[in-house]
Formats: sequence, structure tokens, C-alpha cells
Amino acid sequence: MTAREQFERFLRVTLLVFILAAAGFLSAMTAIRIAIRGRVVSMPNLVGKQSEDAERTLSAYGLQLRVADRQYSTMSVNAIVRQSPAPGEQVKVSQDVQVILSLGAQKLTVPTLAGRSLRAAHIALLEAGLPLGEVSTASFPAWEAGTVVEQDPPAGSTAVVPRVDLLVSGDDPPVYYVMPSLIGMEQAEAQRVLMADGLRVAKVNNVTETGSPKETVIGQVPARGARITGDIGVEISVAQ
Repeated sequence: MTAREQFERFLRVTLLVFILAAAGFLSAMTAIRIAIRGRVVSMPNLVGKQSEDAERTLSAYGLQLRVADRQYSTMSVNAIVRQSPAPGEQVKVSQDVQVILSLGAQKLTVPTLAGRSLRAAHIALLEAGLPLGEVSTASFPAWEAGTVVEQDPPAGSTAVVPRVDLLVSGDDPPVYYVMPSLIGMEQAEAQRVLMADGLRVAKVNNVTETGSPKETVIGQVPARGARITGDIGVEISVAQ
């Protein structure tokens, strides 16, 4: 075999080796891409699960749990409040999943609010870390208006539900009067009757009326029998 033939044979062998190596490299890259694509999973929903149950769930997906923080919540202790990535997101296997665990309900001591003004009670609740709940008003003659009479939960108790409802003393209820009949009375007499009943004349309309004695009342507002308060003025019409 001549030197030329040996050289040509060497080139053919080298080319064949290069082709086989390139094919192998491409096959390996394809296999890696398929493997990487297969190592992507859909993030499960962990919210509400206990941390131990969440760890088992993540382990089945090839994921790992990492506690990022803890906070008070209405969930039980060690239940997952929030998670990242969110449920349904596509994540790679072996990725860490960050969660926030529940410390349970925050238990705070309710301050004494009875006898304080509503504003002072509100400030005391804010300082104690408790929000103001429902405020009801009722009349309590022995209490100054705007003063807290009762609270729920009571003072000194441990608040699991973070809100405090208050019962506050309101203004005294208005005094009502029954409107008397003034028709046919003289104007002066009608005014005396109203004053005796705690009422007053707010307006007098002089009306020319034939057949009615002068200076007598021929009309009134409110009408007889109406339920009114003392701050409402009475309007009468007087014949002239």
C-alpha cells in the first residue's frame, strides 16, 4: 500500500470517527433536553396543610420545603398560610418552596373600657393591638352620653377573636307630647294651653273668616293628637 493510499484511508477513518462523535454528541444533548423538560412539575397547593404533610407532598414531587417566616393567623399552629411559588406554577425539581407557617390565633388581653369615652376606648384598643368591633348605643340616665357602659369580651379576658364590641350610653331620649286641640279657643288661651304642655307658638296666621269670632283659633299645625317633641313650634291660624 502506497503512502497516498494510507493517507486517504486515514482521512476516511478520521471522518467516520468525527461523524460518529457528532451523532453521539447530538444524541446526548437531545437526551439532556428531554430529561430537563421531564424534571419540571406543576406546583401543588399547600395552603392550609400542616408542615409535615406539606413536606411529604413536596417530596413526592421532588421539591423541598423551606420555612421563610411565621405569623399569627386564624389557622392552626404550623399550618401553611402562604407559599411561593404559587399553586399551579411550573417549577423545576429540587427547587425550594418557601412557605409562611401559622403561629395560631394571637391571644391578647382585653383592657378595661367601661367608664371611658368612646374615643378613649378606641385608643386603648389600638394600643392593645385589638380592633374596635360593633358599637351599640342605648339610653342610660346614670351614665354620661358617649361613655362605654359594657364591653364584649370583658376586661382582662384573652381575646382569640381580635375585636371588641362596645355598648355606649347615648343621649337622653326626647320627651314627646300629644298635640292638644286649640280650635275654637281664643288666641291668648291657646298660647297658655301650649305653654302648660311644654309647647310654644312659632307662627300666627291672621285669617279673615266670616262666621268665626275674632281672635279665635280656626286652624293648627300639627293637628290634634299628633305626637311631637318640645322643640317643634306650633303654627295657628286666628280669625280676624
